[in-house]
Amino acid sequence: MWVISTTPRPRSRAWATYRSTTPACLTPTGVEIPKIKAKSTLVPLGLNGDGTIEVPPVSTPMQAGWYTNAPTPGEIGPAVILGHVDGNKQPGIFFHLKELARGDEVLVSRTDGTTARFTVSKVDQVSKKDFPTEQVYGDVTDAELRLITCGGTFDHNAHSYEDNIIVYATYAPSA
Repeated sequence: MWVISTTPRPRSRAWATYRSTTPACLTPTGVEIPKIKAKSTLVPLGLNGDGTIEVPPVSTPMQAGWYTNAPTPGEIGPAVILGHVDGNKQPGIFFHLKELARGDEVLVSRTDGTTARFTVSKVDQVSKKDFPTEQVYGDVTDAELRLITCGGTFDHNAHSYEDNIIVYATYAPSA
């Protein structure tokens, strides 16, 4: 079972106002990471009944999803895209996510036909018990992106990985 161990914190009122006035044309439709040859459409993700973030269906591990309660990629704030490291006895869309490094490119296509370009600034592997909620979901002054998957040791009893791989990226608009 693929679970992020913490609940995303609520967005500020300013963000909610900004979000309610943002055109729907910025909705993300796909993600591409050239270095690791990862490419997927995006499904919308919300929250589970227990307050944890939803994940894409494990039956289709090559499917990534966008957390809809976060900013859209390219808006001010941390946009969040999740994907599986594996599932259904095969590699997942983010199987090679931990291989990314500072400067690598992440592309997010949007319904208006534009592509938001991001540059990786940091890659972390953290215990799910110590998930950095504020660093991932907290307010930031620029448009940023977080890519999240599972990693580390697989706990066969819990049917889950013990860690999360988190990629932090900053918006790099075309000149």
